[in-house]
Amino acid sequence: MRVARAALHEWEEPGIAVGPGSGAVFFSFCPLRCLYCQNAEIAQGAHGTDISVERLARIFCELRGQGAANVNLVTPTHYWPHIAAARESLPAGFDLPFVCNTSGYERAEVIRAFVDCVDVYLTDFKYASSPDSDAAGRYSHAEDYFEVACAALDAMLECAGEPCWGDWRPPAPGASDVQRLECAPERRLERGVVVRHLLLPGRLEDSKRVMAHLRARYGNAVLYSVMDQYTPMHAFSQAPELGQRTEREDYERLLDFLDGLGMQDYFWQEGGAAEGSFIPPFDNTGVE
Repeated sequence: MRVARAALHEWEEPGIAVGPGSGAVFFSFCPLRCLYCQNAEIAQGAHGTDISVERLARIFCELRGQGAANVNLVTPTHYWPHIAAARESLPAGFDLPFVCNTSGYERAEVIRAFVDCVDVYLTDFKYASSPDSDAAGRYSHAEDYFEVACAALDAMLECAGEPCWGDWRPPAPGASDVQRLECAPERRLERGVVVRHLLLPGRLEDSKRVMAHLRARYGNAVLYSVMDQYTPMHAFSQAPELGQRTEREDYERLLDFLDGLGMQDYFWQEGGAAEGSFIPPFDNTGVE
């Protein structure tokens, strides 16, 4: 396996980035080739260190020792057999939920085959159906994205079920069990599916179609996260519209649309999300 970073990560949704953060393991390579990828340097395998199954299991334990609320596997698809072996080798009493952080472009049969590796799915749903939009082909070289992502999301819900929350208290070095229990608990997502959708520049109508589809198909069985953090990484000669940020007014219109669908409980981002950096340094922190 090639891994580019393994460290606490604070920039995930509520319930996942709990306490000091999620224990994120960033795997190199990705099934998609999105033009606008913010993690392109690892998605194409340019960064990272090759490690063994045994080292990965130790990384999981090290993240737990740092107070991580969960183990967050970022683009893990191509390493599931290795991850399964690492998880099976963990010591008795290892109690962190495992999160699969994915683009949504997954084979349903693979999701079902490795059901025991995942407790929470944090999955993208990027694009509307092909007849209504050309974005999947133009931006991610995956004309079949919508159909594949629908089947994958069905499998994720089948495997993880509806959201299940638990009280979580961070480990306090040097504190007694009694003192730890006296700390106010935080809500941690322990089972379920969170579906992310990122608004792209000039694609408000596409986003409306995506969210209307998700709402009609899944209702409240999954959690929704609607993001406004698109950050252009460079100029795009083949898709110049991606060289600009999204309009805040479009994001507000999208949120109004969700309210009109009857969606009252979803995650959303406050103004200026695109101005902050959600991209950690892929410098082999926690790997070597």
